[in-house]
Amino acid sequence: MTKSLSDIYTTLPEARDPGAATPDAVAKADFNARHWSSPVPGPLTPGSAEHKKAVADMFRDTFNPYKPSVIEWPKLDKETLERVTSLPIWDIAVQTEGKARLRMAAYARLIDDPDMKDALSRNAWEENRHKEVLSKMVAAYDIPLASEPPYIEPRDVEWAYMVTGFSECVDSFFAFGLFAIAQKSAFFPPALIDTFEPVMQEECRHILLFANWLAWHRATMPMWKRPWFELRVIGVWLFLLYERLGMVTTFDAEGNRHEQDNNFTVNGTKDVANVDVPLRDMIDICLIENERRFSGYDPRLLRPKLAPNLARIVRFFLPRTPNSASLESQPGAA
Repeated sequence: MTKSLSDIYTTLPEARDPGAATPDAVAKADFNARHWSSPVPGPLTPGSAEHKKAVADMFRDTFNPYKPSVIEWPKLDKETLERVTSLPIWDIAVQTEGKARLRMAAYARLIDDPDMKDALSRNAWEENRHKEVLSKMVAAYDIPLASEPPYIEPRDVEWAYMVTGFSECVDSFFAFGLFAIAQKSAFFPPALIDTFEPVMQEECRHILLFANWLAWHRATMPMWKRPWFELRVIGVWLFLLYERLGMVTTFDAEGNRHEQDNNFTVNGTKDVANVDVPLRDMIDICLIENERRFSGYDPRLLRPKLAPNLARIVRFFLPRTPNSASLESQPGAA
């Protein structure tokens, strides 16, 4: 019997011990989520059985059992609460995770290979958990949200999966830097930053999985399919570029129109820090954080390269700003 998409993104592939989310277990899992290597010697060549199994093992072995229902959201003073509730991201963040879980589950159901099906099913489950985390936080701080539109199963499953995967690769690269800036500026309390840290590392795992799925998929598809697939990849990037040229327009369940900035991860430094961070400095921080978050994983696994490489090209043409405010000089900077 074919599983429904909700069955896939709400159920882990195997039963979990109800006591697996103890503080000690979560702390150990958090360490494991940042340090993983395959015991298989030699190269992990995309398309090989060794590479495919290593990717699936990585995603399974680095699972963190934290539960959104038991997260203790820190109490915020009035000023900090206003900062959090005024961030222009909550509607689109919740809805993005809602779409992501559906798209991941739809593609997992489409895959025949058991290793990749397992990894993508887990990915869908974790996307659903991200949505739960955001929903719990929104409720804890009384953040007003537009009613969510219906989540519709994609007609073109592979296209929808690639749109989500490539989008996460770009957004996560900048989100890593933005998160570090929020931490160093002490603009938000450390307890709130620490609460979201496991979610940020999970995003790193997600795009690591996507980059290696992409390499595996290219290596295992018949050669006659490659030209059309590469054209679709180009099409996805053109779609994402178009999407980011302006505001994203969405409609809630009542049909009301909402517009939000889909480039918050790129231009949101003013909302997460009390200093102005020039673009060149922002790129430097993103590159450092991107390298740091991936550094604990087996170097034989592929990393997303396009966003970091494009950022380096842009950085090359940006002037230095020696007189800009430094995050390191701010009170509480790490």
